[in-house]
Parts: sequence; C-alpha cells; structure tokens
Amino acid sequence: MRIAVGSDHAGYPLKAHLVDWLDQQGHDVADLGTSSEQPVDYPPYCAAVGLAVANGDADRGIVLGGSGQGEQLAANKVRGVRAALCHDLYTARLSRSHNDANVLSMGGRIVASGLAEEIVALWLDTPFDGGRHQRRVDLLAAIEQDAASVARQAHSEETT
Repeated sequence: MRIAVGSDHAGYPLKAHLVDWLDQQGHDVADLGTSSEQPVDYPPYCAAVGLAVANGDADRGIVLGGSGQGEQLAANKVRGVRAALCHDLYTARLSRSHNDANVLSMGGRIVASGLAEEIVALWLDTPFDGGRHQRRVDLLAAIEQDAASVARQAHSEETT
C-alpha cells in the first residue's frame, strides 16, 4: 500500500519509528516531513499528507503530533479527506469499517510505539463495510460541496 506520513516535531519520534516499521512491512512510504524534533507548525505537513491521499498519490495517510487533535483537524480541511483520531484499536477499526477513514491521526505523546504499530496494522487491514455507512460517507462528501444544503435537508427531514 502507498502510505503518506507526516508529523510535527512532537510526533516526529513516533513518525520515524512508523516509517521504518511500515517500510519493513512492505509498504511504499512517502515521508512528507518534518525531519526532526525542531519545533514546526503542523498544518502544512498534515495538508501535504491529505493532498497526497486526495490526489491519489497515496492510498492512505498517517499524521502525527503531540495529541493528534490538531493534526486530524488540519488533514480534514483537505477536500476528500476523512481523518480519524485513533488512540485505541476499537476506534481504529470503526474509523475504517464505518467511516472509510483514509487518514489516521495519532498522538505521539499519547500512544507508545508498540500500540501505534497495532493500531496502524488494524487500520490498514480493516475494510470499509459500505452499506448503510456508504450513505453517511456520501453525506460527508456532500457537506464538502454545500454544507448549508445538507443542513437544510436534515432540518426539513426532522420537521416532516
């Protein structure tokens, strides 16, 4: 699988570990930075990962920071990205099976490398269930196009 990975300085140690680990697992890994623990702002790195996924240059993306919160938010600003913050196996599995998440976000100050490997492996191996979940993923894409229209639709369904 082609995987784009990016982080800020706080996520760098876990990113470096995961890049090596993913490479050992046989994945084609694009390390989009940062390259040290020197302080940097995370949005450009997360946007680069999101763009790689949205443009089809990567099948999936992984963004890492101290908590993973801001990184998830930044990646989700890229149209077509469904980034999920996962610090455990349960949310990692559901982010794929229910939400078809294409970018995984984790906090390097929260998740140890062993657990991170387990989360990534499960996340990469879990297929999207489709079915009723596809309708919801389609609605997420519709929000990217016209949030007001989707919101009006929800309100009109609620009042009928």
